[in-house]
Parts: sequence; structure tokens; C-alpha cells
Amino acid sequence: MMLLRGRTVVVSGVGAGLGQQVAAACVREGANAVLGARTEANLAKTAAEIDPAGERTAWRATDITDESQCVSLAALAAERFGRIDAVVHVAALDSHFGGLADADFEAWQRVLDVNLLGTLRMTRACLPALKERGGSVVMIGTQSSIAAPSQVRQAAYAASKGALVSAMYSLARELGPDRIRVNTVQPGWMWGPPVQAYVRFAAQGEGVFEDEVLGRLTDRMALPELATDGDVADAAVFLASDRARAITGQSLLVNAGELMR
Repeated sequence: MMLLRGRTVVVSGVGAGLGQQVAAACVREGANAVLGARTEANLAKTAAEIDPAGERTAWRATDITDESQCVSLAALAAERFGRIDAVVHVAALDSHFGGLADADFEAWQRVLDVNLLGTLRMTRACLPALKERGGSVVMIGTQSSIAAPSQVRQAAYAASKGALVSAMYSLARELGPDRIRVNTVQPGWMWGPPVQAYVRFAAQGEGVFEDEVLGRLTDRMALPELATDGDVADAAVFLASDRARAITGQSLLVNAGELMR
């Protein structure tokens, strides 16, 4: 039984990797998928791959730091499919590295504007449609907002995603009376383009095989492998579906058991 049959899901941040996997999982589970991202080429490519007939996808270039563009993407969903049942927030700025001592706070502001405020802008744009029937908001967080990794320092990214989890609690309480659920998926190390690039870079820098770098990561997991982009996408689809109808204000770690809470 398809988890999202007949539903319409807005997915932000659709590019190579997790965004593409979330969009594909939504369509596979029976949903119409409305795709947003800044790069039109990525949107067109993903839509063609997951829905060759073009019957169950629509897309529009969207920068979530621009509220009018968020409203436009939500309007596209309503115009094309007549409803919005869920929104999955994949869009994020994760390319700023460093900690406090070397912090560029203008860069931190940009990270917060995308990861925290951008997510809230996109959520607000979808609220009128979500309130018609109830629905689900699924945020993609990060395990690093709970436990900072030793290999990579991304304090701004972790702080922005931690703030998003705090916002989730308030939104779950605020939107609950309208039967809108708000939850977060928190991936750890996730096998997909960013982690694959990290493994290649680390192996080249250390002069070792990639399997050695990957092994150092998987050695910390309870399961003998990393979670994948597809695993995280499946968790997001579950939370977007009616199978999670009584779940709100919760964070789900998808991390192969590296961190247990």
C-alpha cells in the first residue's frame, strides 16, 4: 500500500542527493511532488527522472530566503494539484565551515536566513492549504546539532538546525489544533554526494584508500554501514504520511545507531 497515494507534497532543496531522493520517494509512494530549488536545471532533471510523463510533478525555481518565491511555490502546488498535504524541507546552506574563534558572523547570518528563517518562510507559505485538511511538516535537521562531530566543524550549520528543532516544538503546539503535525528527521553521517566527497577528499589528503576513511566512520555505528540518502528520505515520507498521524513535535535520528537517545 502506497503511503502517500493521492497526496501532494512540496519538497524544497531538490538537487543531487537527499532532495532528489525525497522527491523520488514521494512519487514512488503515490504522491504528487511539487519541487523547489534555486537551480532550474536540477529541478528539470529530477522531475524527468522520477516522473517521465510529467503527470505527477511540478517545479518552480525557488529561493527560500525570498518570501514571495515561497508563496509562488505553494501557489503552484494548489494550482496544479488542488491541495497541499505535506511539506518536506530539504533546502539548506551547509557549505560554511568553522567554529567560534574564526567565525564570520555575516556568514552565520546567511546560514540562519536559509536554514531557520527560510524553512519558516516556506512553512508559512504552505499553511493556508495545509489548514484545509490538516497535514505534515517535515524538517531535515542534523545529528551535529546534538553531538558535534570531531572530523568536521560546522558550528553555524549545527546552531541553525538546533534552532529549527526548537522552533519545531512551538510550531507543533501552534499548528496542532489544525491537525498539522511538525517533526524533524535528524541524519548523522549519510552516504550520498556530500559524504562521498568528504571520503574522497580525506583519503586523498591522507594518502590512504577510501575504504579506510569509510571504515573509521562505520566503526562508530551500531549497524555496520552508514545510513543513506534513501534511508533518510524514507523516514521523511513516513512522517509525512498518515502512518505517523499521532506523531508531532518529535525528532527521529537516522544514523545507523551512532548516537542513541
